[in-house]
Amino acid sequence: MVLVLTGIAIIMGCILAWVNHVTEGPIAQQKEKTLAEGIKAVMGGGDLNVAKTDTVPGNVNGKDATFVVYQTEDAAGKPLGAAVESSTMGFGGNLKVLVGFNTEGNILGYTLLEHAETPGLGAKADKWFQKGAKGDIIGKNPSEPLVVSKDGGQVDAITASTITSRAFLLAVNNAYKAYMAVPEEKK
Repeated sequence: MVLVLTGIAIIMGCILAWVNHVTEGPIAQQKEKTLAEGIKAVMGGGDLNVAKTDTVPGNVNGKDATFVVYQTEDAAGKPLGAAVESSTMGFGGNLKVLVGFNTEGNILGYTLLEHAETPGLGAKADKWFQKGAKGDIIGKNPSEPLVVSKDGGQVDAITASTITSRAFLLAVNNAYKAYMAVPEEKK
């Protein structure tokens, strides 16, 4: 009985390893496609290219973090700004955001790349802070950090989901800091 169970466990382990290996490529391609579509969306759409990718070291809640800054340009080579990947811990886990900034540092758009927030509550962050919504941050410049109104700020938090709102705004503020930390000659 022990040998049979050991044999089955070894066979299943090999099958799982094979499936993992086979799906690695398609999963990576899907992530790249999602990122490319996200960059286009947060930068306002249109014909744009990622001219340069920079990594910026930072600190989030006392932990080392790395931010990825995708410098964008139009078809003529004119700089449009950058899309910045930023993540922090939300209520349910990691909250990864892609935020688009124009050359002046104003927010053009954002998209959630990854989250583990409560469905129906914290998961509303994908729409809550968009243009025309209750917590609209589009067009704002986080040179003065964005803060929820409950903490004395100017942004309405998601109803019954203040922790997620704080985490989201922290990710946006950190993305802005990372964008501003890129040396001017690299922009």
